[in-house]
Amino acid sequence: MNKLIGLTRNFSNSTSLNAIKTVTVVGGGLMGSGIAQVAAQAGQNVNLIDLKPELLDTAQKSIQNNLHRVARKIHKDAPAKIEEYVKEASERIKVSTNLEDGTNADLIVEAIVEKLDVKQQLFNRLDQLCPEHTILASNTSSISINEIGAGIKRKNKFGGLHFFNPVPVMRLLEVIKSEQMSEETYQAMMEWGKSVGKTCITCKDTPGFVVNRLLGPYSAEALRMYERGDASKEDIDIGMKLGAGYPMGPLELSDYTGLDTNKFVLNVLYEKTGNPVFKSIPLLDKMVAEGKLGVKTGEGFYKYKK
Repeated sequence: MNKLIGLTRNFSNSTSLNAIKTVTVVGGGLMGSGIAQVAAQAGQNVNLIDLKPELLDTAQKSIQNNLHRVARKIHKDAPAKIEEYVKEASERIKVSTNLEDGTNADLIVEAIVEKLDVKQQLFNRLDQLCPEHTILASNTSSISINEIGAGIKRKNKFGGLHFFNPVPVMRLLEVIKSEQMSEETYQAMMEWGKSVGKTCITCKDTPGFVVNRLLGPYSAEALRMYERGDASKEDIDIGMKLGAGYPMGPLELSDYTGLDTNKFVLNVLYEKTGNPVFKSIPLLDKMVAEGKLGVKTGEGFYKYKK
């Protein structure tokens, strides 16, 4: 009987798939709102936190629009069911500008600016505020997971959950193992990723993880080819779509990813690896300085309606 009680206590303190029922996403931008949406679609209660009320307003409108698209695909010509689906998923998402409103969660995913010191400050605070069972995760695309979590105590409950943009559409999730992540935390992250409809792959904390480490050279060479005038942007993109079977060309993909994000990832990869393929690209630097960041600003290599 005592052994049974002990097992029950251990189970109740663990964070398994069944325990991840409440998720907090810190950061109301494109990535954060997308993560909040897929969690709500999966039936989980979600807190979406951002310091800027206007960003939360934009996020809620974006989520509503995306949920209507999803509902129309599921229920097609059944307006009542479409509205019911959107209403139920939307009601699972609560927004706030106060971080403490989201600390009582089973999983917290950070999706804020890609700056190491800012992320460290956030996680150090969350580590102090959150219950012991809470798993903490970063959505960083390239910053070292171990460096981000260097100051927290719950290193066994910390790792990376790298989604891809747009989150509701892209099926991949990279689960990044920190040095001290427990097997229980790893399994909980993998199962949670599957529960929100993602195919999960695992990577240790290496620069760029899997996708950006491989995508970086490809993207950089496409940028340099266009910068030299070797081919037009249209022909570079068409070439890779029809010649290599890619669904999107490298310059078009850069626009969707965000040229500022591309620049940041290349800078980090060059700093961490010293590989000259990741060196700064003058054309990319110029476009970022001019605010031509791609889809999110209405212009990058191509022009878009905001």
